[in-house]
Parts: sequence; C-alpha cells; structure tokens
Amino acid sequence: MMQSLRPDLAIIADNIATGSRILDIGCGDGALMSALRDQKQVDARGIEIDSANVSAAVAKGLSVVQGDADRDLYEYPDNSFDYAILSQTLQTTHRPDIVVENLLRIGRYAFVSFPNFAHWRVRLSLSFGGRMPVTRLIPEKWYDTPNIHHVTIDDFRAIVRERNWVQEKQWFLSGDTQTSRSGANLLAEHAVFLLRQ
Repeated sequence: MMQSLRPDLAIIADNIATGSRILDIGCGDGALMSALRDQKQVDARGIEIDSANVSAAVAKGLSVVQGDADRDLYEYPDNSFDYAILSQTLQTTHRPDIVVENLLRIGRYAFVSFPNFAHWRVRLSLSFGGRMPVTRLIPEKWYDTPNIHHVTIDDFRAIVRERNWVQEKQWFLSGDTQTSRSGANLLAEHAVFLLRQ
C-alpha cells in the first residue's frame, strides 16, 4: 500500500496496473498522480478546478490543466484512458450521474471515492445536535462547503444498479482502516468503487 497517500488514494493506487494511462479529475495538488508516475510508471493527466492546486501539480512536473468536471469531460474522446479517477469530488459536482457516465466513457475503468453522508457520526450530529456535521472527511461548515450532494453508500449502490454500471470492486474505510461491506452505509466514513461500463 502506498503509505504516503490519503487512505482512499492508496487503495486506488494499489489497484492501478503499472504503465496505465490515467486521468485524475479533481486531482488536487497531484499527490496521487505523482505517486503513480514515480512508483508505477503511469502516463498521468489531471484536471483541477483550483488554480493554486494546478500550479502545485505543474511544479511537480505533472500534466494538469485547470478545468471543471461538470463542463470539460465532454472534450475527451471515448476510451482514451485505462482509468478515470474521481476522488472526493463526486459530491461537489452539479450532475454526478453525468460525470460518472463521462468517466466510464473516457476510461475503461472508473474509480469513484466519496465521503459517506450516512455514517453514524453524521446521523448522530443531525439527530441529536440538529446541525450539519463537521468531521475529518467533511471539514467545512454548511455555509462554506463545496459539497452540494450528500451522497450515501446506499445511494451510490442504487445508481450503479439503475444505470447498469458494472461494479468491479468496492472498499470501505472507517478512519484510515478498511471495514467490511456489511453495515457499510452506517459504519464506513468513506467509500471507493471501481466501475466499468
């Protein structure tokens, strides 16, 4: 496991084949791309909306352009990458369903990771505190969060079935540790799915 990466990124990195072509959408400062380039010799490209993150990624020698997942994925041709990656970005997009459709069109496989808004701490905060939670994975307050869709694991599983996407693998994290699939909607703070068309 690539220890220097955030746990969901480490799972993704561990499951990408050496020498692959990847597109990392919402790549941040390029941490995943950099690790994959250095350790798995991937051909990595990235899209990032934040200009400071784009600059940080380019300073690492990465091929990253400023762009928006909701608007700019249409420009990529079908099957142009082995993997399209969307990590902790799904819940910030305006049309997550269309974004995932584009991931599956662009890449042979798509990794999607997101914070689980049905985790028991989130439920507890709403039920007993009556307030939107602030957690390690959801650190912003309700008024300055980029999260506009509060997706749960069961919500995502439902759209996978509805759209007939093929779910290759799934991983669930509680803290930095993987947890089982049973009860994941309640117990997991974070989910990672590997999909294909």
